[in-house]
Amino acid sequence: MGPISSARSGVVDMAASVRYFGRVLIYHQRHGLSKMVYRTSLNPCSVNIPGPFRCFASAAAAKPPWKARKGGKEEKSVGKQEDIEKIKSYPYMEGEPQDDVYLKRLYPRQIYEVEKAINLLKKYQILDFTCPKQGVFLDLTLDMTQGKKKKVEPFTSVISFPYPFASEVNKVVVFTGNASEIQIAEENGAAFAGGANLIQKILDDEIHADYYVAVPEIMPEINPLKKKLKQRFPKFTRNSIGRDIPKMLAIFKNGHEIQVDEERGNYLTTKIATLDMTSDQIAANLQAVISEVCRHRPLSLGPFVVRAFLRSSTSEGLLLKTDPLLPKEVEIEESNEKAADLHLTE
Repeated sequence: MGPISSARSGVVDMAASVRYFGRVLIYHQRHGLSKMVYRTSLNPCSVNIPGPFRCFASAAAAKPPWKARKGGKEEKSVGKQEDIEKIKSYPYMEGEPQDDVYLKRLYPRQIYEVEKAINLLKKYQILDFTCPKQGVFLDLTLDMTQGKKKKVEPFTSVISFPYPFASEVNKVVVFTGNASEIQIAEENGAAFAGGANLIQKILDDEIHADYYVAVPEIMPEINPLKKKLKQRFPKFTRNSIGRDIPKMLAIFKNGHEIQVDEERGNYLTTKIATLDMTSDQIAANLQAVISEVCRHRPLSLGPFVVRAFLRSSTSEGLLLKTDPLLPKEVEIEESNEKAADLHLTE
């Protein structure tokens, strides 16, 4: 029994080994066949024979040189520029847009008469449900050239609107050494009136005012205030020097200051009205601003106002037709003659 049982156990072990070997062989055959590909022969009559395919690790892709990458960016920018030029080359549509929503590039920029522009601003306010008492602003681009090498210096002016809209009254100081003139100034609403006695109080910031006016005789005495007051120092060009004290107070108490932006040099923006005012009132105030601006450059040099936009606090700017707004040369000559006569009398 001993030899027979040992022989049987050996046969069993051999059979198990054969089965294990067969499984390993089948696994490797399947794994090898899965990595084989068919290679097509160049000869159409030949048989497609499967061949082994060996996988290799691919090398890391080399980065293109910097110049090549930069060139790619330049090509993209050139392509974008070409697209922009194509858009610009589109012909404009005829007439005005019929719908409220449209592509701006397909229509030329609209230029409006003053009355129509004001009506549109009022319409925008209703459609947008914004404040009806919001401000109306005028933006002017000016031609500051004056001759070949000369330029108009940035200026500041005070105008009296035909239809004032400000609720607050400006504080005005009147410089005069005459006791009767001091009394007249105080009766007509001057915040302070006096002569040399006001100088130190102004230097010590005890007196603050929006505007300062003076009679011609006292100008040498108030020269120490030039650095302190700067642009608010009384000047003939700003109509803040004169003998008609009630008239000066009427202008500066309810006056509105307009000023050319010193950084941009040729740009002026100012509030001219509120949107709840009538169209005629807004148009009259607008005309007053343009007439005052045009006094600072001879009309013979050409239009002083290059572009004018009218807008409200919440709307876009509407381009205005400026030709009907600019004063004629005859009007300028008459105003200059009046100014010269006034200066001679002073």
